[in-house]
Amino acid sequence: MKKLVAVALLTVALAGCTAVALEPIPGSITYGGQPRSKLTKSPVGSPVTHQFYGQDGRRYYETYIIQSDRSLKLVDRYAIDIPVN
Repeated sequence: MKKLVAVALLTVALAGCTAVALEPIPGSITYGGQPRSKLTKSPVGSPVTHQFYGQDGRRYYETYIIQSDRSLKLVDRYAIDIPVN
């Protein structure tokens, strides 16, 4: 019985550890869907970087990976606050 309870608790604890995919925000390449043009010369699995200013005035840096169907998968994003003088 103790093993069953331990397994149940472990299952519940691990269920909360799933990774959440990044969602595109306004300014992202894939915001509103995949771009119409396909990256045909870049090899599958290669990274594509993108930087832009968000609506909040922060500078965002994103990294995408080219998938086998030539779509882009957003894998990383970080923002830098721009100091105001």
